[in-house]
Amino acid sequence: MKLGIVGLPNVGKSTLFNAITNAGAESANYPFCTIDPNVGMVAVPDHRLDKLSEMYHPKKTTPAVIEFVDIAGLVKGASRGEGLGNKFLGNIRMTDAIVHVVRCFDDENVIHVEGSTDPVRDMDTIDLELIMADLEMVERRIDKAKKAAKGDKKFLQEAADFEGLRDWLNDGKSARAYEAVNIAEEYPDCELLSLKPVIYAANLDEDGFTDPEGVEYYRQVEQRAKEQGAQVIPVCAKLEAEIAELEPEEKKMFLDDLGIAESGLDRLVKASYTLLGLISFLTSGEDECRAWTIRKGTKAPQAAGKIHSDFERGFIRAEVVAYDDLMACGTMAAAREKGLIRSEGKEYVVQDGDIILFRFNV
Repeated sequence: MKLGIVGLPNVGKSTLFNAITNAGAESANYPFCTIDPNVGMVAVPDHRLDKLSEMYHPKKTTPAVIEFVDIAGLVKGASRGEGLGNKFLGNIRMTDAIVHVVRCFDDENVIHVEGSTDPVRDMDTIDLELIMADLEMVERRIDKAKKAAKGDKKFLQEAADFEGLRDWLNDGKSARAYEAVNIAEEYPDCELLSLKPVIYAANLDEDGFTDPEGVEYYRQVEQRAKEQGAQVIPVCAKLEAEIAELEPEEKKMFLDDLGIAESGLDRLVKASYTLLGLISFLTSGEDECRAWTIRKGTKAPQAAGKIHSDFERGFIRAEVVAYDDLMACGTMAAAREKGLIRSEGKEYVVQDGDIILFRFNV
């Protein structure tokens, strides 16, 4: 699963991405690692995995991870190929969701491409470029459907659906907000840019980060995001880059001094995981405690297949205990004595935080 980090030039996009990749350089255990100059794998913070590791003292602890892609900066006119527009739009097409970094601070030493700080204008600029690029694709889809309808009338409905969407996009509204037809479900091959889910990362200065609600720019982003049904995460890209270089204990002390429970980057990663409809189940033991990523709604055999294809092919049952139940009991043995470890079959839908032992035939 990939999330594309997008934004206008000089809004802090690259600084935030560098915080992700720099963290990998300081880590020996895969919480973060850079796998390409513009791609970073980020660990999903999970206190449940930490608690399991304290319980089992395993040789290895492996978190769930999510992939971030640093996408070339956009300028007005990208949909017509201005600046790095074609590259920008092409890279977004390969992602599953968008993290849109919006500048929410004034700094005369950091020149804004538009000459002033205006987060709502910046949000609209990128939204419009995505919509304009989608309009071209939708027009081609309509033409193709109408030509196909000459031989098969079923394509008339497709042409009508996309004509409705075209009118919607022409009003400057994103495909995400279009409700007349579920385009993603009805036409899964249609890769519309403005259909991708989005999280806004409001980039504040250090003072603003400790009290985002006191920043007018941040409140503007919140209001616009609310209108779109999107989430806003306050971050301070400059601060995140500094935090990323700290050891875990130093990081905790640093955040405590700021009066903040967790970094903006940690919140952003968690929110991104949820945005993509992902959850984690856990496996535990003396060799390894690990979080495994699956889509919400995944059944037990397919979850087992995430570990190894043999587990799915030979699936017999899953022995499941809820994380909260295990923590309340203190040990697996105590949870078993109380009947809290359940035996689940092929139709069981795995829940977030389930701790599972799979039984299978080789």
